[in-house]
Amino acid sequence: MSQEMMNTKEVAQYLGIHEKQVYILIKAQRIPATRITGKWVFPKHLIDEWIASNVKSGFGEAREKSRQVSGALLCAGSNDLALDSLLTQMREIYPEYYFFSIVTGSTDGLKALNLGYADVAWSHLLDPETGEYNIPYLPVYLPNVKPVVVNLYHRKVGFITAAGNPLQIKGFEDLARKDVRIVNRQKGSGIRVLFDYHLKQHAIPATKVHGYGREVWKHIEVGLSILAKEADVGIAASAVATMLGLHFISITEERFDMILPESTFFSKPVQALITTLRSKPFQKRMAGLGSYLFSTSGDILYPK
Repeated sequence: MSQEMMNTKEVAQYLGIHEKQVYILIKAQRIPATRITGKWVFPKHLIDEWIASNVKSGFGEAREKSRQVSGALLCAGSNDLALDSLLTQMREIYPEYYFFSIVTGSTDGLKALNLGYADVAWSHLLDPETGEYNIPYLPVYLPNVKPVVVNLYHRKVGFITAAGNPLQIKGFEDLARKDVRIVNRQKGSGIRVLFDYHLKQHAIPATKVHGYGREVWKHIEVGLSILAKEADVGIAASAVATMLGLHFISITEERFDMILPESTFFSKPVQALITTLRSKPFQKRMAGLGSYLFSTSGDILYPK
């Protein structure tokens, strides 16, 4: 099928859903499709427009709800166990402030911030050319925003397998083996950018990786897929392996940042978040996972 037209299997992979769900959307007339010689086909540009429209609508509803709550900020982007814990502890200490967070992946979080759909973006996008995180992407994804980049923490990321690593997975080369099934992250996520970069570095085509098209949206879902034996390996934060009793093989240590407009940075909820982030109780709570480094937490990385 050409890149401009997709069949039902291709559009299911593109959207990260099951093929049966595509037929449900067709029947409900919720997705742009046309029938040619008895088969459903999907013009890619119309699918992209449909996605953009739904994203705008979803963020619009979330934005309206956040505005109804005093001291509320709408956040979008990546997800992480420590981030979830941070936002929970924020509510315990500062119940007057709300952070509504939507998991979209790092790339779409930055796009939402640029369009004004979100107040804060969570991101860990690696720039392969510089080895830097997030900052090289600011001119690309935030042309309409005067951004501030604040480090939240560094975290360990790597392969997660069943306990004991029964398939003896050691590196990316093993992902091309026929007996290895992966669970992938969605397009635009920081982990997906990292994964695709390493596949390219090892000259491994995606078509050789069994399960490349199977996508989940959260780190914990990667771990649960391994635990349920739906896949043999995936890439996620090591905290997931620790929590679920799975095996971890380190790939890198990455920087996880909060990106927001300068005007939002000086708001009381954001300053309260940074105070909580730097607090001993929060960092002690995370210490048990052995996955996070807080030496630069709360530091402004951009602008210098």
